[in-house]
Amino acid sequence: MKLAIIQRVILGFVLVIAVIVLNFLLLQAAPGDVVDAMLAEAGGGDPQLAARLRASYGLDQPIYIQLWKYLGRVLSGDLGHSFYYDETVTSLILSHLPTTLLLTVSALFVAVIVGTLFGVYAAIKPRGLFSNFVTIFSLLGYATPVFWLGMIVLLVFALYLPWFPAYGIRTIPEPEHWFDRALDIANHLVLPTCTLAILYLANYSRISRASMLDVLGADYIRTARTKGLSEFQVIFKHALKNAALPVITLAGLQLGQVFSGAVLVETVFSLPGVGPLLYESIVRRDYPVILGVLFGAAATTIVANIVTDLIYQRMDPRIQSIT
Repeated sequence: MKLAIIQRVILGFVLVIAVIVLNFLLLQAAPGDVVDAMLAEAGGGDPQLAARLRASYGLDQPIYIQLWKYLGRVLSGDLGHSFYYDETVTSLILSHLPTTLLLTVSALFVAVIVGTLFGVYAAIKPRGLFSNFVTIFSLLGYATPVFWLGMIVLLVFALYLPWFPAYGIRTIPEPEHWFDRALDIANHLVLPTCTLAILYLANYSRISRASMLDVLGADYIRTARTKGLSEFQVIFKHALKNAALPVITLAGLQLGQVFSGAVLVETVFSLPGVGPLLYESIVRRDYPVILGVLFGAAATTIVANIVTDLIYQRMDPRIQSIT
């Protein structure tokens, strides 16, 4: 078990390095750079100014030297300094990260709980009206563009029915008491959380329904019923544990996305999260910020996958015996 964990950690470290190198090379291959973006915003500039700016940012050096220096900084814990913001990449990301974490973790929590319950109930009565509703809802939710759903939710519940704020994360000026500030933030997060949760929920309800249908046909479930156990005990004590394994796998994969967040949802609702920061950095060719966000997303995803594997082994002894 310990050897397997060590192997996964080493593999994860190698993957992170590979992702850093790949992202760096892809950005270098893209047309334009931060100097071109700056001069375009300023209305143009002479070649001498562009050359001086590239030299000050180190962009005039060969790519392999830039890559070697960047890897050295990252391994020492330094993600660099933003070209546009007078701030380090680490502090810039950390200032935007709480909003993204609140949004994605809240949406994921709601989606896992509600989606699993939907799937379980739909599997208990697979030919019922609710099961058909879950199937249709899953297909629609899976196929619906997130930006379109966000705009519809914003139009209905923030403009036509002004129940919730339309944008931002807090009211200006902020309430004085901490509890009022917490309620204000929660009120601003209702619409974006529900938008993102609906998309997640469609996947969880579909997967949990299919998994539960498969488990309910197993021999040990029939044995449990012949022993006289109640249907509640059969479902939630015996069947759900095995049916939840695919849900855990999907949750682990999506948990790795909490760093990068939902770029479109945060943009539609004007949330100051990591998503809009990444989008603005791409437009401005702010390479250190782009690479920092991608590095954080890759590291979070790999760590989440390792944790998911460990949880999977704990819940399924067959996997543990193989590893």
